[in-house]
Amino acid sequence: MAVAIRMKRMGRKNREYYRICATDRRNPRDGRVIEELGTYDPHVPETDARCTLVGPRVDYWLSVGAQPSDAVRVLIKKYGTNGTHLKQMEIARAKLAMPRIIPEPGEPAFVPTPKPAPGSEAVAAIEAAAAEAVAVEAVAEVTAEPAGDAAAAEEPKTE
Repeated sequence: MAVAIRMKRMGRKNREYYRICATDRRNPRDGRVIEELGTYDPHVPETDARCTLVGPRVDYWLSVGAQPSDAVRVLIKKYGTNGTHLKQMEIARAKLAMPRIIPEPGEPAFVPTPKPAPGSEAVAAIEAAAAEAVAVEAVAEVTAEPAGDAAAAEEPKTE
C-alpha cells in the first residue's frame, strides 16, 4: 500500500481548514484516512501559528516510506521535529494565546436629545429657556458698550 501524507479539506465554503493526514494514495482527497497528523488553518492571522503537527507520528510515517505532498513537505520542513521556524511558531502561538486589550471607548462625540411632542410642557420650557438666553445676550451687549466708552473716557490724555 502506497501511503501519502496530504491535506484533507474541512470546514465550509470560504472558511476552509485542513487536516494533515496519512492516507492511502488511491483514496480521494477527503476520503478515508489512516491517521490524522496535524492541522493547517489558513485563516489564522499569525502566519507561523497556522500549522500544528504531531512530530513523532510524522517522523514515523516518513520513516516507513510515506510520501508527503508538496504543500505538506513545506510544512514539515518549517514546523516538523527539526523545523526551521519552530521558534517563530512558539512566539506566534504565545501571542495568540494572550488576551486582547480593548481600549476604553471614552465619551461619545454626540449625544442626540429627543425632541418633545408639540404642545407639551417640555416645548414651553425649551422656548422659555431660549427666550431667556436671548435676553441674557442682549443685556451683555448693552453692558459691554458703555463699559468700553467709560474706560476710554477715564484714560488721562497726555500731550
